[in-house]
Amino acid sequence: MKNIRLRSSIYALVAISGLSWFILASLSGLNLSVAKDFFSLLPKVVTIDLFIIAVFAKWGWKLKCFREWLIPFPNLNGTWIGSIRSDWVNPQTGEKVPPIPVMLTINQSFLNISFIMHTGEMKSYSISEGFKIDNGRQLKQVYYIYTSKPRIILQQRSVSHDGAAIFDIIEKPEMKLKGRYWTERKTTGEIELQFYSINLWEEIPQNIGMHPMSV
Repeated sequence: MKNIRLRSSIYALVAISGLSWFILASLSGLNLSVAKDFFSLLPKVVTIDLFIIAVFAKWGWKLKCFREWLIPFPNLNGTWIGSIRSDWVNPQTGEKVPPIPVMLTINQSFLNISFIMHTGEMKSYSISEGFKIDNGRQLKQVYYIYTSKPRIILQQRSVSHDGAAIFDIIEKPEMKLKGRYWTERKTTGEIELQFYSINLWEEIPQNIGMHPMSV
């Protein structure tokens, strides 16, 4: 994914380097118009630049002040709760399954993002991920390809499979993810999620309800 806006990042780095040179020269009593003094500070300036880049990549990118002009994508870290509406038809009743409670955990860093989705009957892991951001077209999406592993006792009815999901990222008036998915079992559906917690939960909360097939 494109993690940073190149032009803005170059301007910011030049500004930081220039400020570092000026401060170091002032503290050291050096004259930047003299080539020897100017280049003598180069190792220290590079060290400062690398330190700032490391801090930014670890924590700084999450700050809202860098959004849009420097960082194109939002911080989606945390646990999301919602429901799946599937077109799968229960062969026993001939009807579509009711909405399925679901939990999605997103672990995001400056360079990577991963997804784990939980329902009462399965757990799926992303194997390829990315953002699709185009502010000019008002497009903010995140997508991933996943592999799903149903509980062993359910594999006669629900076999392991692969699929893909894509979400529209909604930030205003509140954080939501609304999207759709496809599977190699030729099932499709819609998923709607709301932000639940900054922590990555490892088990689906009981208060969001049971899987309708389990009921």
